[in-house]
Amino acid sequence: MNYRHLFDGIEIPVKLGGRRNIIPINFDNGATTPPLKWVNETVRKNALSYGPIARGAGQKGDKCTEQFETSRESVLDFFNLLGRNDYSVIYVKNTTEGLNLLANVLFEYKDCTVLTTRMEHHANDLPWRHTAHVEYVEVDKSGRISLKEIENHLAQNPSIKFVTVTGASNVTGYINPIHEIARIVHRYDAKLIVDAAQLVAHRAINMAGRCEAEQIDFLVFSGHKMYAPYGAGAIVGLTSYLNNLHPFLRGGGAVDVVLDNDVIWSESPYLHEAGTQNYLGVMALVASMQVLKKIGFDEIEEHETRIKNYLLKELSKIPEVILYGDVDYSVNRLGVIVFNVRGIHFEEVAFKLASQFGIATRYGKFCAHPYVDRMLGISEEQRQISEHTHNGEDIGMVRISLGLYNTMGEAKDFIHSLRCLIYHH
Repeated sequence: MNYRHLFDGIEIPVKLGGRRNIIPINFDNGATTPPLKWVNETVRKNALSYGPIARGAGQKGDKCTEQFETSRESVLDFFNLLGRNDYSVIYVKNTTEGLNLLANVLFEYKDCTVLTTRMEHHANDLPWRHTAHVEYVEVDKSGRISLKEIENHLAQNPSIKFVTVTGASNVTGYINPIHEIARIVHRYDAKLIVDAAQLVAHRAINMAGRCEAEQIDFLVFSGHKMYAPYGAGAIVGLTSYLNNLHPFLRGGGAVDVVLDNDVIWSESPYLHEAGTQNYLGVMALVASMQVLKKIGFDEIEEHETRIKNYLLKELSKIPEVILYGDVDYSVNRLGVIVFNVRGIHFEEVAFKLASQFGIATRYGKFCAHPYVDRMLGISEEQRQISEHTHNGEDIGMVRISLGLYNTMGEAKDFIHSLRCLIYHH
């Protein structure tokens, strides 16, 4: 299938060295994604009747307020939670803000412990370091995490109240078995938080699971990684844990009453949505969900898997290419591939792909420094020496990350371009 007709902007040419125009290839979807046409059309239509959310009386404001509140039901439906009053949808800017919010509101005392992994993006690592004690599950040589290790940590430390893991790695594309992890976490009376930024546009997520033991307690994601780049994301989480807490942001909309010396806070989700909300961003988010559901995640997975497997196979044939992660077993892996080229700095590879062939990739450590260092086999001591000598920028990889609109033709062009780059170096 070819889904390019559903997207805006991807056919606009770029100049290569000021000489000729070319339709670019975007293989950097793990960073952000272009908008769906339906998303742009939804934003345009809603902008014409834009008004304030829950601020006064007026036809436009009333309509926007109603649609904004109704949108929460659409989000719950997307994650198979429709009709569940025990979950709240809290709108945020992106996954990073959502995880920071959770890290700042879930703990009554600083002596709580959070269990996470060395696979995580910085957004699911750094916030917890400043609000709780943090324990880490190590990754194995291929970069995967062990469910047994998660259980070992929980069994040995009863102070662990929350476990937070990525649904899919932004480095290797590994998909973690979040429902199996949920079973383990709940067995030890803890709650599971899932960073779904990389997963949400590529696989169906059933937060309810097949039974209560498998349910996902909190999930955070961004619209800009699911073809709705208008500055909205969301937390979907257990209302009981999000009520009666001090909010991360304080201001209008989060309170019921403000007295001279006291404040009566609103309940979730309003408690955590201080300030004027990003109505157009939320409408974009819901519009993207509508398109993805209509296409169907089975179709999306089949399309992206076919391209991913071709790229892995062809990259494996190039002697100069070093692939990272489990290449032989790629079933539970998104269309995310990281590599280096022997004898060519990773930054040079990325810039030449862009400047000579119009192919966008990512390079560096992808905001996941500890994980990338482990994939590269770099010890903590080597990393510290490197940073002190200001050579940290010499450590990294190149990343390909696929989206729904990418094609097999683009994959073939990429392989041809990479071969040309290597053999003319």
